Amino acid sequence: MTKTNYTSVTEFILLGLADTLELQISLFLLFSVIYTLTLWGNVGMILLIKTDSRLHTPMYFFLANLSFVDISFSSTITPKMLVDLLSEKKTISFAGCFLQMYFFMVAATTECLLFGLMAYDRYVAICNPLLYPLVMSRTVCLKMAAGAFTAGLLNSMVHTSYISSLPFCSSNVIHHFFCDTPPLFRLSCSDTQLNESIISTFAGVNMIGTLVVILTSYAYILFSIFRMHSGEGRHKAFSTCASHLTAIILFYSTVIYTYLRPSSSYSLSQDKVASVFYTVVIPMLNPLIYSLRNKEVKKALWTVIARKRSPSFLGLFG
Repeated sequence: MTKTNYTSVTEFILLGLADTLELQISLFLLFSVIYTLTLWGNVGMILLIKTDSRLHTPMYFFLANLSFVDISFSSTITPKMLVDLLSEKKTISFAGCFLQMYFFMVAATTECLLFGLMAYDRYVAICNPLLYPLVMSRTVCLKMAAGAFTAGLLNSMVHTSYISSLPFCSSNVIHHFFCDTPPLFRLSCSDTQLNESIISTFAGVNMIGTLVVILTSYAYILFSIFRMHSGEGRHKAFSTCASHLTAIILFYSTVIYTYLRPSSSYSLSQDKVASVFYTVVIPMLNPLIYSLRNKEVKKALWTVIARKRSPSFLGLFG
């Protein structure tokens, strides 16, 4: 039996999002603003939840974790993308590529699980309010969050270690702006059809599994809301859940489109656009969605602003 000699790949070339210098500069400016807003918005959300005692509830505990994941999500992809937009040589080392993939998959898996936990939290709060303090105690919430992060770390470890062991020989040019699984599979010399199916199955179990939990939770929530006699209580429940559902729809629609559609319908340009949304844009939108559509967050924000202004205001009369 003859052995095939594969050339060892030491680095990859990321083609990125744009071909012309003008478009690259425009995208650099746009994504720089988006990344800055992402950091400020999510860090601000975490600090707001930490400083305001009214937000020390399971719902906002999971929201703070979601903000942390969004910071990690965007920081794994965006800084390298910004550098490449202004660089002639858009290379990434072999180790750097799979390190980026590892943290990207950790964030993606954890975000899915956190969305599921947040939906379950809303289900218990609205459908079983008397049991809520017991079911969603601080200890339980900490264990749930730890479980989500642990699952993300383990899932990413298995996937990344397997894909990095594939032979790459035909080309080292990645037709994407970051190291993602579909374009890397296309660079492998081996037959990856079975491997792609296995990884798609794992991704499907994670995404579809959490989506089933979310849809089931909200089916019970809507049923309970319609049974409420108080119009004020119904409106409060709707406003609380609307922000969560908006964030879920934005995230899941782009992720499912990218990873669970048939490979025969794969489109490079469409895949890049969808990837930009869930890696760059959505982490910026999440804190805006939860702050603009949530009265408790807006009240806490105005309280913090009032505290900051009061010393200077009183100093005018000193």
